[in-house]
Amino acid sequence: MGRIVVGVDGSRHSLVALEWACREAELRHDTLELVSAWSLSAVSSGGASQEVIEVLEAAAQGAVEAGRQRASQLAPGIEVSTRVYRGQPARVLVERAEGADLLVVGSRGLGEFKALLLGSVSQECSQHSPVPVVIVRDQEDATTPGGPPG
Repeated sequence: MGRIVVGVDGSRHSLVALEWACREAELRHDTLELVSAWSLSAVSSGGASQEVIEVLEAAAQGAVEAGRQRASQLAPGIEVSTRVYRGQPARVLVERAEGADLLVVGSRGLGEFKALLLGSVSQECSQHSPVPVVIVRDQEDATTPGGPPG
């Protein structure tokens, strides 16, 4: 039995990636590890109050818990673990992918560059991951007027 690492951040794109990973885990009889990472650089270049840190930590924890609930609905027979880390999301995902069979991420997330076709986290993961990376694209983007080309 292998392990599939999935980046979750609460975005629609990470939910689509999670759904894909659930199907793949069922086919392979693998476990899922849902990973969320947060960084103060996404909020401020300076220091942050303890209150801001707690909010970011709670949001990341909420993302993985929502992911765990969704995974249990989609694939009740698979084992799911969750992890939350403080750190740059792509770096954390690449580190957690060590020894896994796959790293699965959405094409975009909650980052500040939402208009990019390929988000910076997914791009960095694809360049530095020690395992194969699956970047799952949200099909709604291809059918929404003004969305990325299909």
